Amino acid sequence: MTHITRITTQDARFPLEPGEGVDAIHSNPVYSYAVTHLTTDSPHAGVGLAFTLGAGNNLVCQAIDMMAAPLIGRDLDELMSDFGSVCRSLADEPQLRWLGPHKGVVQLALSSIVNGCFDLWAKSRGVPLWRLLLDLSPREIVALMDLSYVEDVLPAEEAVRMLEDELPRRDARLPILDRGYPGYDTSVGWFSYSDQQIVDNAKRAVDFGFDAMKLKVGSPDPARDIARAALVRQAVGDKARLMVDANQAWSLDVAMDACRGLRDSVNPFWIEEPTHPDDILGHQKLAQAIAPTPIAIGEHIPHRVLFKNVMQARAATYIQVDAVRVAGVSEFLTVSLMARKFGLTVAPHVGDMGQIHQHLVLFNHIAMGHDALFLEYIPHLQKYFREPAQIVEGVYLTPTPPGASTALTATATSPA
Repeated sequence: MTHITRITTQDARFPLEPGEGVDAIHSNPVYSYAVTHLTTDSPHAGVGLAFTLGAGNNLVCQAIDMMAAPLIGRDLDELMSDFGSVCRSLADEPQLRWLGPHKGVVQLALSSIVNGCFDLWAKSRGVPLWRLLLDLSPREIVALMDLSYVEDVLPAEEAVRMLEDELPRRDARLPILDRGYPGYDTSVGWFSYSDQQIVDNAKRAVDFGFDAMKLKVGSPDPARDIARAALVRQAVGDKARLMVDANQAWSLDVAMDACRGLRDSVNPFWIEEPTHPDDILGHQKLAQAIAPTPIAIGEHIPHRVLFKNVMQARAATYIQVDAVRVAGVSEFLTVSLMARKFGLTVAPHVGDMGQIHQHLVLFNHIAMGHDALFLEYIPHLQKYFREPAQIVEGVYLTPTPPGASTALTATATSPA
């Protein structure tokens, strides 16, 4: 038996090189993690992450301290046997819920706590997170999910049946473990990079084995974005998949014109976050107007209910749920299974730099039947992880160490 005996936090912030991480909205990012450390009466310890851009990261840590207190003294296996109910209880704490619900600082805190629990659970079993999840029965997987407010589209028994129906097809998908999961490079086209930088970076990404990459757009003058996208397209050719990401910069009217221009000039694989993430009907209208060019959203969607509405409205084709933005691994699985029901593809945003998500996309593909499309790759924090994700020839190699790959090195920095 393993009991949680102590919970502490770490406000970890990481300086970036000039231009890294900059998009049309976030001009001075400091990639940061609100870290949950779970200490136990066994040799195992858990590490959970939630992602921020610096200022306010300490507030998430303070919320973790308040929200995680009920877990102290709990037996780990008993805790995880009905973890969906645990998540709901933590999220619905009567006073802290007022600060959300299910969004903002308290949701990020829950994300870190939940991810720490899954990391600890996998370490206690001596297996990587992807293997832990695959070894669970469909009913045990559904027990990890809080399905409240989404039962109208995903009742628990239907969720179990969906996973059971995929069991006979799992063996055919297992070769992904040997060949690795495809990646795409986000770092080629940060918003403040010069035209020459993005061209050079795009060519370098192809040399490294990537056949998909992303360019930041969202300029006040969309003509600039169209011109820069054309430079990248010319550099990498028509066969490469080129995504563009506006990071919510445009109003709906501007997005209409900009997306049509990008569609007609470079045929993007998707257009990401073209307008405000809460404007579901706006995305629906835009998706209809620029079809068949797909829309991708999810980086700033904090919970399963908004994702449900996006899916119901057919407001996006690619669902970018992020396990360090929603309520951790548990809610990630819920959103992924909803997307599977709606016939939509999950292509996660990786605020964790792909560390947890390299496990989750393997489970999504093998156990849920999602396409093995690709997983975002952002290299800027790789040196700060004890077991960094390994990318070779544009492919994520299957992680083998026990846990969720979330442990940070001793060189991780904290604010003065």
